[in-house]
Amino acid sequence: EREREREMWGWRGFVRGVARSRCRRGDPRLFQVPSLSYSSLLDGAVGLGEDEAPVYEMAKEFAVRTMLPQAEKWDQEEIFPVDTLRQLANLGFAGIYCTPEFGGSGMTRVHAAAIFEALSTACVSTTAYLSIHNMCCWMIDSFADAALKERLLPKLYTMEHMASYCLTEPNAGSDAGSLRTTAREEGDEYVLNGEKAFISGGGSSDVYVVMCRTGDDSPKGITCIAVEKSAPGLSFGKKEKKLGWNSQPTRAVIFEDCRVPKGNVIGQLGEGFKIAMKGLDGGRINIAACSLGGAHACLEAARDHVYVRKQFGNPLADLQSVQFALADMATDLTASRQMVREAARKLEDNNLNKTPYCAMAKQFATDRCFEIANRSLQLHGGYGYLKDYPVERYLRDLRVHQILEGTNEIMRVIVSRCLRPE
Repeated sequence: EREREREMWGWRGFVRGVARSRCRRGDPRLFQVPSLSYSSLLDGAVGLGEDEAPVYEMAKEFAVRTMLPQAEKWDQEEIFPVDTLRQLANLGFAGIYCTPEFGGSGMTRVHAAAIFEALSTACVSTTAYLSIHNMCCWMIDSFADAALKERLLPKLYTMEHMASYCLTEPNAGSDAGSLRTTAREEGDEYVLNGEKAFISGGGSSDVYVVMCRTGDDSPKGITCIAVEKSAPGLSFGKKEKKLGWNSQPTRAVIFEDCRVPKGNVIGQLGEGFKIAMKGLDGGRINIAACSLGGAHACLEAARDHVYVRKQFGNPLADLQSVQFALADMATDLTASRQMVREAARKLEDNNLNKTPYCAMAKQFATDRCFEIANRSLQLHGGYGYLKDYPVERYLRDLRVHQILEGTNEIMRVIVSRCLRPE
């Protein structure tokens, strides 16, 4: 029924219809007048527009009902929750900011940030993979020719097929322009040789968006190519054992005379580095939004704990130092959220300063949100160090956000370059 409604109305009409329906039946979750309660102060829907808030609420409801009860098991048993990801795709969350032509949802970057924040309150790791999948879909939707879009996108939007982003190499991390994976033209094919490292979804995904060298050693010699899992010469390394992000597999992706049709080129030859950097602008917002959700969950857990945990005969929350800690955490979360959403608006509007805004938001939010998780663990005391409590899982999952999609040191480089006198 909801699928038919989406087709009839488009996404914006659909979310408005859901909101109206909930209001008619007296559902208190939407469009309440904000009170001065603690919960409304933290509410991620506050500040979102009438098209955005219902989508956030829908994602949050799914997170609480479907993801949160399973998140601990996914982490401990390293389960890649494919069925859950496909349920998220059924909600339109696999091609959030892609055009509707082949099944994308046609929403905005602000919608995406809100969705990833809401889902990450339950499971940061699974949501982070979904964000990468969305980035890959956007690259194909924005730069591939019509034939490749028609062949790849419909199954990616349902997540019948999954996608992974392949830029980093064993010897090309922050210096992405120095990548060495090559693609040699041979008849109607390109033959790829090289290796990509730390690939989320590696070995499980069906489509790999690969940056490889078709020209000289400069960034202009890099081309973007879609490599399908069935391609001869494609293989994968061992599944990595990681501190966090355990609900998604990470492997090296290896190309040994891997043959790919020329029609799998995304964009023009030599445009790969430009496509990669444009994709990462959005990827940085997405991963920062995932940090917001994890930090939000940690702050709420800390608040709940200090009001019931007693020492010296009184709740911990009676201590001014604890009150100040909660206030600082709430302030950092709110400031991070505002920066992420402002960067999303800049990117959506193709603002001249979109890249430094995305970099600032990513650096600020991922740093502050990890610190929120760390302070939450501290407020839990020894309990926070136990796997019986979820805070340690959020902390482990959030730590890598300061490294991937460009390290936070590189984010500072990007911003500082924009401050140079002309």
